[in-house]
Amino acid sequence: MQKVYAVILAAGLGERLGSHVPKQFMKIAGKTLLEHTIDKFDTSPLIDEIVLVTNPQYRILTEDIILRSTFSKVCKILNGGRTRRESSSVGVNSIPDENAFVLVHDAVIPFITERILGECISALDKFDAVDVAIPAVYTMIRVNDAMLIEEVPNRRYIMRGLTPQGFTVRTIRKAHALAERDDEQTATDDCSLILKYRLGQVYVVVGDLNSIKVTYPEDVYLAEKLFQIKGYPAPDRASLDELRDRVLVIFGGGRGIGETMLRIAAQHGARTYAFSRRNGVDVRILEHITSALQKVIEREGRIDYVSNTAAVLHAGKLENRPISEIVEEIEVNYIGSINVVKASYQYLKRSKGSIVLFAGTSYTRGRALYATYTSTKAAIVNMVQGFAEEFQSDAIRINAMNPERVAGPMRRENFGIEPEETLLCPETVAEASLKTLLSSLSGQVVDIKKSHIGSKS
Repeated sequence: MQKVYAVILAAGLGERLGSHVPKQFMKIAGKTLLEHTIDKFDTSPLIDEIVLVTNPQYRILTEDIILRSTFSKVCKILNGGRTRRESSSVGVNSIPDENAFVLVHDAVIPFITERILGECISALDKFDAVDVAIPAVYTMIRVNDAMLIEEVPNRRYIMRGLTPQGFTVRTIRKAHALAERDDEQTATDDCSLILKYRLGQVYVVVGDLNSIKVTYPEDVYLAEKLFQIKGYPAPDRASLDELRDRVLVIFGGGRGIGETMLRIAAQHGARTYAFSRRNGVDVRILEHITSALQKVIEREGRIDYVSNTAAVLHAGKLENRPISEIVEEIEVNYIGSINVVKASYQYLKRSKGSIVLFAGTSYTRGRALYATYTSTKAAIVNMVQGFAEEFQSDAIRINAMNPERVAGPMRRENFGIEPEETLLCPETVAEASLKTLLSSLSGQVVDIKKSHIGSKS
């Protein structure tokens, strides 16, 4: 089976964005675009090694990003050329195995999916080149220099090209060798070279409509929103046995997801501590949290993982609800999470630990009768993404869990009896949350869906 390399092109200067730094180094959702993009390839089991091609002016910045990351597959950082074609040539010609497959990808397209990677690699078993494109959704026109329409092509056959583009290394090397001797440099990407020099057919994999390329200022705003609502699949590579002898503290651990997390963690050898109003700890009061954590430190000497599952949910029309009830939701769901993070920071800084908070699918859109509750969950997401960037230098990881509807006491108290098959069980959510604590993720909204992770019975 052929080895698969990824060449990530990060050598552009991003003049069209108008930023003081190239767009690949802009931070969105707690990490640079470059980090988001590398992460997609680094965590994919389909990719063996990654080659980064950067601008020489920003090589030190690129190296610093890699040094403080947990990426395991970046094998080379190379200086790129003056053009995209030159940078791509540098990358593909650095690959030692001409029989390997290579995926060439732009660093500012961070929303690549595992499905696209898999289809590209599979297509290379039959074709020497593969492109990724999405269907055109608008009527396309071809104009002349005078801006007069010359043709309206059939939209059925028009697609918008993206990356990655995949090749056999032998084929793309030959294309770049021909381009080196060609005075007419008109190709805008690697697949164009294959077609220009008639080196083979180019198969097209249908891409993802959300797989935008960040080019203009408006794209930055759209990317921020996509990161906020798109979510990240729950990690499954971590073993819960890694919890052995680690110290886990959960606020709101008296029932529901928090209690289930504690039980499962203890079964895997973690030293666990639960705090809630039942044992006199109210997350609305910072002093309660600092006192609780100090007791754990005095006994254990360290704290590795912290979670806050404490939450309250009240329903009703705004005009009929007492302000005290609304304030309670804000203080418990939002201020309580800030208190937990603030009080935990000094201890997690020492252990390079991790925090998970809880958003829930309601964070993406305000719901009538639950507007204050859903707004606190949206605030949790924004807080996590901002704190992830703040905490990066101290190697503290923070994520927001985003489970679908979960069977539990709070759900039953507010919605009554619901079909069991429509709800996630607490064990599924608890295991995904514990694996997120163990993972290298930070600044992510971690989705837990029945369609992705089967609910355990």
